[in-house]
Amino acid sequence: MKTQWNLFIAFFRVGMLGFGGGPASIPLIQKEVVGKYKWMKDDDFGDLLALANTLPGPIATKMAGYIGYRVTGIGGMINAVFATVVPTIVLMIILLTTISSIKEFDWVQGMTAAVVPVVGMMLAVLTWQFINKAGKGLGWGRALVFGVVVFILLQFAGVHPAIIIAALLAAALLIRDKPGHNARQKEDDTE
Repeated sequence: MKTQWNLFIAFFRVGMLGFGGGPASIPLIQKEVVGKYKWMKDDDFGDLLALANTLPGPIATKMAGYIGYRVTGIGGMINAVFATVVPTIVLMIILLTTISSIKEFDWVQGMTAAVVPVVGMMLAVLTWQFINKAGKGLGWGRALVFGVVVFILLQFAGVHPAIIIAALLAAALLIRDKPGHNARQKEDDTE
């Protein structure tokens, strides 16, 4: 029962404080799941985030559902998704009824402007953690080349991110199934 309560509180906090949508929620989820409750390790969280980004739908609810299921099964999944969604529903109802009457006040605009750098910094920290993980996993040369190629494809060639993600997943599957790769992996694991 305590684990269910912890799941609810962790994802309720994410739902309440995830200002800026799904990407802004990711560092909060990581802090709760990896840092505070230690339900996952950083590598597992990175793998979950990569997988969740390949699937359609809101990232925070996908991650909450998986983490809840992993921690306590179906009940945990329902609990975590509920805790993630309820604050948004309640806040939307409250804000939609009041925001139109106060949105012109300077203090409201100031609060909104003050949150943007905080969310940006949280995303920057998360980005650095992923760059560091890529550098360690692929090697810094390959990680840099991948990063530059993906940046060019996204910014200059106009390729949709889903196409890039699907292509990289397919390439990873092909590389993993290559003859000799599994033998090298087994050698690395035994060392």
